[in-house]
Amino acid sequence: MTLNLIKLCVGCDSVQDLEEWIEQKLKEKRRKGQKPEHIHTTRMVPKRADELKDGGSLYWVIKGQVTCRERILDVRPFTDKDGIGRCRVVLDGKVVLVEPRPYRAFQGWRYYPEKDAPRDLSRAGRGLAQLPEHMRRELRELGLL
Repeated sequence: MTLNLIKLCVGCDSVQDLEEWIEQKLKEKRRKGQKPEHIHTTRMVPKRADELKDGGSLYWVIKGQVTCRERILDVRPFTDKDGIGRCRVVLDGKVVLVEPRPYRAFQGWRYYPEKDAPRDLSRAGRGLAQLPEHMRRELRELGLL
């Protein structure tokens, strides 16, 4: 059964910021001769990793709204140089816009069941993905999206 994660995208003000950050990280890895993977490191290892790798995504909350997702490719537990257990969540690096949905602030990540996850914006309505992000946010706040 597919399961997702949801996480605050700290430091990003828009989906464009996230996309630029991902591209910058991948470019840096290529320059260093490393495998160009988008990896998000967390403190806690998800106990339900198999369900996450079975088609799950990491949904990003940007400025108080779930706005996009990236597909989860792998979950790699490791121990850092200080002996602390951590986890690398490997993502596909392709940001997919979703129907904007308000989400309150929280720390860390949470499991996000498929039934609770918003639809991809491309499936929600024609032309919505082409609207500027600020306009989608405003439409959502007005209850029109």
